[in-house]
Amino acid sequence: MQQDNSEDLGEVESILHDIIGVNQSSVAARRVIVEVSDCIVKRGGRLAGAGIAGILQKMENDSKGLILGRRTVVAMDGGLYENYPQYRSYMVEAMAELLGPRDMEHIVVEHTKDGSGIGAALLAAANSKYAAA
Repeated sequence: MQQDNSEDLGEVESILHDIIGVNQSSVAARRVIVEVSDCIVKRGGRLAGAGIAGILQKMENDSKGLILGRRTVVAMDGGLYENYPQYRSYMVEAMAELLGPRDMEHIVVEHTKDGSGIGAALLAAANSKYAAA
């Protein structure tokens, strides 16, 4: 709905009708729906960004300064990150606010497919290495 840039927000009207069952809506009501949707997406993206920033700061503290200031890749999986550009934008914006521009210029957020499976495989490999030692 947020990507509907038409004058009458026709795509929003279609979604309201087809999915929610609303038979009639004014353009003003559809604008409110778009604004509320944006608030929800912004909150979710910023919460995710704050969580990632917190994890990076914790890793920085635990490693005594070996994380931030160096190229760091954050792998993201999921439909929201993959298909929702506003969500990605809000998430990265929050990370930049919390980490600062100097540290953020070294952080790359990349989409990865099957991140859960890859993470589980890496964890299993790491555990099997330590178990053998």
